[in-house]
Amino acid sequence: MKLLSYLCGVLINYYTNMLKLQHISYCYPGQVRPVINDFSMELNPGGIYGLLGANGAGKSTLLYLICGLLKPSTGSVSFMGTETFLREPEMLTEIFLVPEEISLPSISLEKYIELNAPFYKNFNREQLNDYLTQFRLDPSIHLGQLSMGQKKKAFVAFALACNTSLLIMDEPTNGLDIPGKSEFRRAIVSAMNDNRTIIISTHQVRDLERVLDHVLIMDQQGVVLNSSIAAIQNRLVFKFVQDPAELNGALWSMPVPGGYNVVRLRGEGVPETEVNLESLFELAFTNPQLTNAL
Repeated sequence: MKLLSYLCGVLINYYTNMLKLQHISYCYPGQVRPVINDFSMELNPGGIYGLLGANGAGKSTLLYLICGLLKPSTGSVSFMGTETFLREPEMLTEIFLVPEEISLPSISLEKYIELNAPFYKNFNREQLNDYLTQFRLDPSIHLGQLSMGQKKKAFVAFALACNTSLLIMDEPTNGLDIPGKSEFRRAIVSAMNDNRTIIISTHQVRDLERVLDHVLIMDQQGVVLNSSIAAIQNRLVFKFVQDPAELNGALWSMPVPGGYNVVRLRGEGVPETEVNLESLFELAFTNPQLTNAL
């Protein structure tokens, strides 16, 4: 009986923490066409999800709908079994949004922590100091004296230290220099655990290719691809070739300087390759039947 009760508890926790978007649509006031139309998606707990889509596909709108900052015109968004638009305090302690454009008050970081950390029950000051160290920032910094890139690093460090179950980031590497992007990748990997879900919306796919363990590709009508990196690597091979003869039998190919980027089905005995997200993105829209099966 104890084992059964334990398993039931695990299942209840698993499903109540799942993020569910059910047939949502959203149209901004004054516009005729919806930005998102009849969109459905479910995300399981755990994993770093890369959210990809063309300009105008509604990625940022989708993130604000997930956070409850926007209310769907139709449909529902729920997290931890609660409609996100209700903005219930208990639910909000488990969600953190890092927007693309960050505006921080001209106060010390210490004062910022004092004002904002109490809203997040799992905030960890020691972890914050560790993230600041990774970003080469001093804990005694004054937010009003930082460059835009430094402000983003400080905000991301605070977001990670809040230890929310759901962390959402919209173009987090915009404004970061090359060392900053490397620091960001290391911080994200070190912050990940089985109880945390991180959604990163980005156009800078090369900044994050080796960080993601799940890929979401969307358009206005819904999910074009929702698959783990492991499943993609098991099914597809991504290569750069120079000989045009090697294009025969490719699922997708594109000329690039010096040759071609190619995607093929992975045959038996063929080694796995790293996923080229740009190639995967193009394949998803030219061969949706295949990518739906991943």
